[in-house]
Amino acid sequence: MRPAIRPAVADDLAALVALDGTCFGSEAWSAAAWADEFERLTEDRVVLVADDGSVVGYVVLLLPPVELDVVEVLRIAVAPARRRTGIGGQLLTIALERCAGRTVLLEVAAGNESARALYAGFGFAEISRRRGYYAGGEDAVIMRWREET
Repeated sequence: MRPAIRPAVADDLAALVALDGTCFGSEAWSAAAWADEFERLTEDRVVLVADDGSVVGYVVLLLPPVELDVVEVLRIAVAPARRRTGIGGQLLTIALERCAGRTVLLEVAAGNESARALYAGFGFAEISRRRGYYAGGEDAVIMRWREET
């Protein structure tokens, strides 16, 4: 069953906090940080969830109101048991549709080969690295997407 991709609602907050903790461990956002994201949904944040009866994935976008400003993918995750099923691609497809005509940036751990391959498949290209950015000294890879015109 393919999950529905929909905008997050307040009732999703606890599920998002739990899923983020599962996916990111010590790097997870706090419940307060997630609550702040929800406070900003009408300003410059878009949170989409993959829902198949429960939240199994999400993507968070910083979507500035000025169209010339760069969009950032702040967070994207899929429940471990549901990875490699196309959910990440579904989330990214809908997210990029929201960013039509804009430049999108994201950062990913250099060692996260599956995520980097997913992003490359969508047309993201590496533009920079932050050396030793993550705990343990792993590099952050900065990737950029610009819709073909």
